[in-house]
Amino acid sequence: MVTSCPKSGGSVSCCPTFARSEAGFVSLRPPLWHWDGSQMFNRRPVTRTLPRWNMLREGQLVYALVVAVDVEGFSRLGILEQAAVVTRLKKVLGQAARRARLLRTKWLRQSTGDGEVAVLPPGTDVSRVVAEFTHELAKELRRPDRPRLRVRVSMHHGALTGGAFGPVGDALVVACRLLDTALAREALADRTGEEVVLVISRSLYEDVVVPRFRGLHPARFQPLCEEVKGRTYRGYVCAGSPRFTTPREENEVAALSGDAGTLRRGLAPAEVELADTAG
Repeated sequence: MVTSCPKSGGSVSCCPTFARSEAGFVSLRPPLWHWDGSQMFNRRPVTRTLPRWNMLREGQLVYALVVAVDVEGFSRLGILEQAAVVTRLKKVLGQAARRARLLRTKWLRQSTGDGEVAVLPPGTDVSRVVAEFTHELAKELRRPDRPRLRVRVSMHHGALTGGAFGPVGDALVVACRLLDTALAREALADRTGEEVVLVISRSLYEDVVVPRFRGLHPARFQPLCEEVKGRTYRGYVCAGSPRFTTPREENEVAALSGDAGTLRRGLAPAEVELADTAG
């Protein structure tokens, strides 16, 4: 892509960090972490679109929710298929956030090629993200759109500070390690009828799931404990929506995919009994 250099007036070919003009390299300073709606190659400084809270400085401490997403089987796809998958992923994440009444424009996001890592604003209702966002994402992924997407999602709430390339901190490390655990991968591979597997840290499970915020159901989660690079990570895995759903809600989800014959495959026997009672 070629555009006009704001300083020299010469032609500029856009690349992620610098643009080359007739006068030499001109830094356009697009951030490594960016926000939906910002223009990476705008003539004006990109920083004008950034929310104040995201301007983290080194030594500044915040506690925030980290959400990481990874698409199953992405590396096996061709380049055009990968582009189509990323396009649909962006769409379904946006739709799920809107239906959960969350503003993704305020999320600090970084593409990972086959997914993304996002830091949500401090003060975000964590229970809404764990319950509503994941539930709506599961519904969106059940729609018979192409290409089909199956994803792993991990979440952890913890400490972050500013770094040279964006936020740094244990919260990011934990979320990314949980996303790549063998149990999370196996859960998605084994549950072929589900499009999403959620992995949350033990602290998030105890704070949000155990009290059953927003219809979250502990019986839908199974414990996880894995050692990665000399450190033990503990969390909980859930295949499908983490919420307890009534038969009516499950019918609505099944109607999206035309799969009315297998409505309760994600429920444990005890949950089926609860669903019958609730119905």
